Amino acid sequence: MTMAQEEERPWGGLSDLPGHPMMWVLILTEVVTFGLLFVAFSVAGAVQPALFAAGRAQLDPLLGGANTLVLITSGWLAALAVEARLAERRGAARALLAGAMALGLLFAGLKLVEYTGKAQAGIGLETDTFFTLYFLLTGFHLLHVLLGIVILATVAIHDSADNLKTGTAFWHMVDLVWVVMYPLVYLIG
Repeated sequence: MTMAQEEERPWGGLSDLPGHPMMWVLILTEVVTFGLLFVAFSVAGAVQPALFAAGRAQLDPLLGGANTLVLITSGWLAALAVEARLAERRGAARALLAGAMALGLLFAGLKLVEYTGKAQAGIGLETDTFFTLYFLLTGFHLLHVLLGIVILATVAIHDSADNLKTGTAFWHMVDLVWVVMYPLVYLIG
């Protein structure tokens, strides 16, 4: 590689990814963090299978499934927003991002409905190991959803193609984490 080529790729392999390379550093850090939480959840479930089966029985897999569809659709709208921006259709890109953010808010609302139901049933963070990990995992993810909405709003305002690619990369990480978390927490027993 020539010196000029190295200067064009200051981030090495990260320079080839869509969006700003620092977002990919953040995404990698978040994926590792969630991965470690998933391992902790799985190990705890293997150690206490009856407790985890009882905990899962108190969750609503249909509500979790609905949230999965909401986030996947939101990610699709975000991807369409990038395509629209690349085609110089800025208004369409912003409208698609607004749809993605609205679905992100719907996800958060459904999650809060779920949390409220658990609280009304007397289930909380300290109920048992399953629910401690359930609330930590899903709560940490919910914070990422809310941060993702802020990021999408920011890139909708500052709507260069690179900004949209950067913001939607984070949003897709949020989607991916939930797609793994939903079966792990709600279904696999």
